[in-house]
Amino acid sequence: MIALAGSAAAQDGKRMDSSIFRLGDVVITGQYSPRSMKQSVFRVRSISAERIRLSGAVNLQQVLMSQPGIRFSSDNTLGTSDIELMGMSGQNVKILLDGVPLTDRGDTRESLNQVDIHTIDHIEIVEGPLSVTYGTDALAGVINIITRKDAPGDNLFVSAGIQEESAGSEYHPFAKEGLHNEHLRIGWQHKGWSLSGYGTRNDFGGWKGHAAGREKEWKPKDQGMAGVTAGYSHNNMDIRYRLDYLDEGIFSPGRLNPNNYKALDQHYLTTRVTQLLQAEWRISPRISYSGAASYQVDNRRTRSIGRDFRSGKDSLTTGAGEQDRSVFHTLFFRSTVQYRISSAISLQPGMEIKSDHADDDRITGAPTLNDYALFVSSEISIPAGIRIRPGIRLTKNSVYKAPPLIPSLSAKFALARDLDLRLSYARGFRAPSLRELYFTFFDANHSIQGNPGLKAEQSNSFNGALSWQVINRDDLRFGTELTAFYNGIDNHIDLALGADNIYTYMNIFRYRTTGGVLEGSLLWKHLQATLAFSCIGRYNELSEDKQQSLPAFVWSPELSSGLTWHLPKAGASLALYYKYTGSLPAYEADPDHAGKVHLARTAAFHWADLTATKTLAKHFTLQAGVKNLFNVTRLPNTTLNTEGAHSTGSLQPMSYGRSWFIGASFSWSKH
Repeated sequence: MIALAGSAAAQDGKRMDSSIFRLGDVVITGQYSPRSMKQSVFRVRSISAERIRLSGAVNLQQVLMSQPGIRFSSDNTLGTSDIELMGMSGQNVKILLDGVPLTDRGDTRESLNQVDIHTIDHIEIVEGPLSVTYGTDALAGVINIITRKDAPGDNLFVSAGIQEESAGSEYHPFAKEGLHNEHLRIGWQHKGWSLSGYGTRNDFGGWKGHAAGREKEWKPKDQGMAGVTAGYSHNNMDIRYRLDYLDEGIFSPGRLNPNNYKALDQHYLTTRVTQLLQAEWRISPRISYSGAASYQVDNRRTRSIGRDFRSGKDSLTTGAGEQDRSVFHTLFFRSTVQYRISSAISLQPGMEIKSDHADDDRITGAPTLNDYALFVSSEISIPAGIRIRPGIRLTKNSVYKAPPLIPSLSAKFALARDLDLRLSYARGFRAPSLRELYFTFFDANHSIQGNPGLKAEQSNSFNGALSWQVINRDDLRFGTELTAFYNGIDNHIDLALGADNIYTYMNIFRYRTTGGVLEGSLLWKHLQATLAFSCIGRYNELSEDKQQSLPAFVWSPELSSGLTWHLPKAGASLALYYKYTGSLPAYEADPDHAGKVHLARTAAFHWADLTATKTLAKHFTLQAGVKNLFNVTRLPNTTLNTEGAHSTGSLQPMSYGRSWFIGASFSWSKH
């Protein structure tokens, strides 16, 4: 699903979401330069600015969760969430901001919900690693968040908005219960110079649910985000500097002890600073240069307060893990040259440097991991309608020995005018992260210890996609696409129960995922409909036990659809997004009966969002709707093991229930 790269897409009701029939749309991820989906060697799925706008979402998780092949899980103890792509999660999913990796402290991808959604133009998703261009550590794939780039020319613009949303049945106007979002963006452009700034507040009052006393099932979270972007564009040169700042607080109110009227309250306080400098220079019609440098600091502090409700006194506690700080620094640099040798052959050599450093009360010492890489790829066009993209990457890690050469090969075959086949292979390598190596954390809810003896993960990924534009008329378009994938990981790293009932990171087993997606898209006048069916198989490591007759893969189906109806005369739109996520099976050893195996399942669920959008007086827009129409809150899980490092018992948290929202936005531009 490919989107226009320009921010104007958010204002044009005739621009739709589906890449199946949007053959002229521009993709950026993995390209030497912005290129139409029809010409791209890679199969890239994209979520457009219009899709984001019509969803009424206030964070990226609300946008991504309706996409096929994507699942989210939540840790309500810490108030965080994680994403799964193609059956793989955590460190194996790479999050990019304008092509630059975002820093995460641990093995979850919490950075997804720490980017201001109002600054995003569109999101591009590549399933399977782009190992040559973006590094080898994204074994599942990459999610590239493309920020807004305003059209050239002199201009002055202002946009602002406010949105109020309930948390289930809990709501209080503008504060406390519910979700409260306000944002402001201002920009100026003159003679090639540009300057813009934004500020956003996301305030979530939490959700009581079935929690007792002072506790809440979903922790209150308050986010403040601000940033500034400055740029200069002249002739064939473009340079931009971006600074983003996040201040986030998660509050976990503790249970009141009825014997002494005391409680332990915990605050998880995060600040994130991201600096990004990017430059593009078209040296000649055949040669261009792209460079990016970033410095990111993620600082998270745990502050625990003992409260005495009899005396009214509060004090900092001294228990294990109750007062600590973790700071992660990431320095990143990438430089590439695009050289068009002829109309049929292009070459892209490049280099990349990444340095991760941790200063953490939970990490032994102050370790640093460095990655250095040289890479080159080429795109070769053959007159018979074939494009081939071979590439190799040479990587050196400061701790782990990487394979001497990491190859990739992708190809696109134009089987007919409206029928394209894409095939790709990529080798992957992921060195363990600082957290997996050196992390040590013990408190009332966690017993985790890092493992400096871990081996690096290595993978092989195969992807294929067949796209057919069945009907392509101005008033009627219909297209379909079939994709398939297979990922194999050796030395897979995961948490496992070790000695003394302490969880540690281990190279447990080889891991595999496989599956496919069949999707179709229909555009008829002002009505668009999409439908996708996917099925993902996850490897069952217990199948290697020859004494057990167990399948090698366990399968989980998904069905997702979208329906958008534009009413141009009324200046209105209606959007309905639905997804069925099938049950997630997993074989596990029975802890009470040696040699026996139990099939556990996380229950299936239905999810749907409905929104209505109306434009008033050109510059004003009203939006209202309902999210989580089926009122999903918790998913039953039949696992026999409820003592995991992050276990929340036999009911897995999914959402705070059906919520209603209403919002208003204002947008003005001088030109």
